[in-house]
Amino acid sequence: MSPLPPLLCLLAASVSAQQVEDLPSDEEPTQSQAEHREHGKKEDSCPNEHARMQAAMSMPLDLSLARQGSGTSWQPPSTPMFGHMWLAGDWALMLHYNGFAGLDVQGTPRGATQWPVIGWVMGMARRPLWGGQLSARAMLSPEPFTLGRLGYPLLLQTGETAYGEALVDRQHPHELFMELALLYQHAFSEDLALELYLAPAGEPALGPVAFPHRLSALTDPFAPLSHHWQDSTHISFGVLTAGVFTRWSKLEASVFNGREPDEERYGLDLRLPDSVSVRGTVIPGENWALQASVGSLRSPEVREPGESLRRATASVMYTQQLGADDLWAATAVFGENFSAALGSSPSFLLEGSAWLSGNVLFGRAEYVHKTAHDFALATLPEDFALPVGSLALGYVRTFGPFAGLVPGAGVRGAVNMVGDELAALYGTHFPLGGMVYLYLRPEEMMHGMRHEQ
Repeated sequence: MSPLPPLLCLLAASVSAQQVEDLPSDEEPTQSQAEHREHGKKEDSCPNEHARMQAAMSMPLDLSLARQGSGTSWQPPSTPMFGHMWLAGDWALMLHYNGFAGLDVQGTPRGATQWPVIGWVMGMARRPLWGGQLSARAMLSPEPFTLGRLGYPLLLQTGETAYGEALVDRQHPHELFMELALLYQHAFSEDLALELYLAPAGEPALGPVAFPHRLSALTDPFAPLSHHWQDSTHISFGVLTAGVFTRWSKLEASVFNGREPDEERYGLDLRLPDSVSVRGTVIPGENWALQASVGSLRSPEVREPGESLRRATASVMYTQQLGADDLWAATAVFGENFSAALGSSPSFLLEGSAWLSGNVLFGRAEYVHKTAHDFALATLPEDFALPVGSLALGYVRTFGPFAGLVPGAGVRGAVNMVGDELAALYGTHFPLGGMVYLYLRPEEMMHGMRHEQ
């Protein structure tokens, strides 16, 4: 929705009002003058409409909604928001999505070729309630229908199962219901606010903004190889989070169901909350977001129900405006899992993207300390270290917007790195993979409102 600039609205209203005021008091206005008066009334509503849209894009403490990442996570307030927005009474309705469709080619004898459709769509409704703000969210993924149980090919990827076997060299599909959640925020003073998050399907306070929603990864169709070390809990079936926040910081804690989703991707795998996490976030400036979090996940894996793990993460996100329409974004993440059976297993990720007049350049570098357990290699001890690395680069050309839609076309290539044990399986120390694809997202919402005062 694009209201007239407030200055034009006021100018039109003033001229129209003056024309009516110039009439003698005992004369009826002509038809033309009556039309001017009605036009003036409509234009008088423009500033009010703009104010309503500003309120819809704001959080308590006069914070920008742009800082809201996945779940209850925060990202830099200068991050652009892509979506569509409508106003309906007290409600602000928003629609967000990000999607890819193309040819995925993963080399070596362990790779495969596939035509995947990957992505998500989220609807959100917000309104004032009890002196605060209530948000209802529903995020869905087409992947259970477009990918099936096996997901899409991705060399060196591990995590979750298909047909009772560990998924290796494939990224599992996301659930049909990625998020079903209510979020309530209420300010107690000019400097302090409360946040409550209840989600049958949602994200606990653990890890950075999840990879599908990071600006630094928004045009990359593939999940990180470190996904199950950093942000794999972004779809958890049963989450309750409470937190307090100021303009520059937030402290929150969650209780949640720590079990990974099962192979049936269409339902809600609800269980009693059995896992906990705590996360602290700092916003030192509108271009930055820093977080650190720890969590205890009880029985996260379906194939190892007796094993639990502890996870620690830390991340830095940065977004910098380069001009009216250009910017770049970067994210650095550390994530570590620890279990009694496998010991400590760290991971590191660095990714970034530059948005330059319809051209997007992006890249990702990773190191993950995986084990024989992750690759389901029965010939080696479970805790045998099999570290992997990856360097990916890509490019997307976008067009438009056309009626609020921004289509594009892209390419991504990756050089992976493995040691001698895995090289014997993959036939090389440097397995290659890539994808050519079409891309679709919405245009940016209210460009001038991403900055906080």
